[in-house]
Amino acid sequence: MQVSPTTDSRRGESRAPAPRTSTRIRMFLLFAGLVAIVLVSFPLGPFAVDTGTVLRVLIAKVTGAGHGAGAVEETIVAQVRLPRIIGAVLVGAGLAAAGAGYQSMFRNPLVSPAILGVSAGAGFGAALGLLAELPWPAIQAMAFVFGLVAAALALTIARLLGRGSTVVLVLAGVVVSTLFQAFISITQFMANPEDTLPSITFWLMGGLGRIRSEDLIGAAVLIVICLAALYTVRWPVTVLAAGSDEASTLGVNRALTWAVVIGASTLLTATAVSLAGIVGWVGLVVPHLARMIVGPSFDRLLPAAVLMGAGFLVLVDDVARSASTMELPLGVLTAVIGAPFFVLLLARVRSQWS
Repeated sequence: MQVSPTTDSRRGESRAPAPRTSTRIRMFLLFAGLVAIVLVSFPLGPFAVDTGTVLRVLIAKVTGAGHGAGAVEETIVAQVRLPRIIGAVLVGAGLAAAGAGYQSMFRNPLVSPAILGVSAGAGFGAALGLLAELPWPAIQAMAFVFGLVAAALALTIARLLGRGSTVVLVLAGVVVSTLFQAFISITQFMANPEDTLPSITFWLMGGLGRIRSEDLIGAAVLIVICLAALYTVRWPVTVLAAGSDEASTLGVNRALTWAVVIGASTLLTATAVSLAGIVGWVGLVVPHLARMIVGPSFDRLLPAAVLMGAGFLVLVDDVARSASTMELPLGVLTAVIGAPFFVLLLARVRSQWS
């Protein structure tokens, strides 16, 4: 039977909202999953705190009312675990968003937030601060600054030698990362093996044990601003990911979009590393997972990656502080989980990147 154009168009209209509705449902489920993970994470740890006490302390923290919990429980929930969980959310969200931005702009599934040498630069800054026995806020500041210095150096080399070539930019990032890794090795060689060297080594392996409430305010503001900047260019990024010809046809400002994405992703990475040390694989694996769930369009990929990255790192941190009497390094756990999982992901989605 021949279908009239009117009937066909109506059927198309009835089907059109389905993908958008499906995406909204998936986003809601991801958000609900993150909330559930966060709530479940509070009772976990070497010192057990029941869920009722956690909820009373958190409600009292917001409303200012009494909670009836003991001083020890209040300290553990409000001053130890709350900042740590918020830090895991911020770091996971920042690294996943940076990875999604880099992968979309470079059109390369192997790109991670460490591509411009930011992680190595931040690691050297922190190692230098630990070697000089600076206070913790100064160490975080040095990690952040040297992370930006490494990225600026990679971008400068690429600009001087590559004239906008993506391949040269990636190679410049590899060179800068190798250079700062050498600087880290020199710093470790000079460190006191009794106290400073273990501190440097543990920081480089990643962890959230030192995070306090005062560390989170500035980092949270900067991460939110960078996420908002990435979201404002979601449509140009989607078009550029499809190819330069399409972007030129649609009038996309390639230079401006590149500047926003690279700048925001670099700031996100530097901030995350300054808070938690070098935590690998989050920005590499999570964007792939998000892409499988919501598709490659950046307007959906970015929020999905943010939610999944936050939830993933909270879960990994739960394991880090609960699986053993000693806290396990966060970067080691993400590598153990992420590396084999990434191989499976590549085997499943390799046709999408061919």
